[in-house]
Amino acid sequence: MSLEEKIIRHIQELPESKKAEVLDYVEYLKSKSEETDWAAFSLSSAMGGMENEESPYSLADIKESFS
Repeated sequence: MSLEEKIIRHIQELPESKKAEVLDYVEYLKSKSEETDWAAFSLSSAMGGMENEESPYSLADIKESFS
């Protein structure tokens, strides 16, 4: 039995109010995933093309070093 089948079987046994809670949670998980994808996309868009730019700083500019 697949994971989806197990989930469906368990959900079918729940009362309607609990099914609504499961749906809310699934929608929350999906939106959380979409927000993470969007944040990564936004950062990559904002930083796009900068990987080839020369840094204005050198190692001599570092005030503290952790090893």
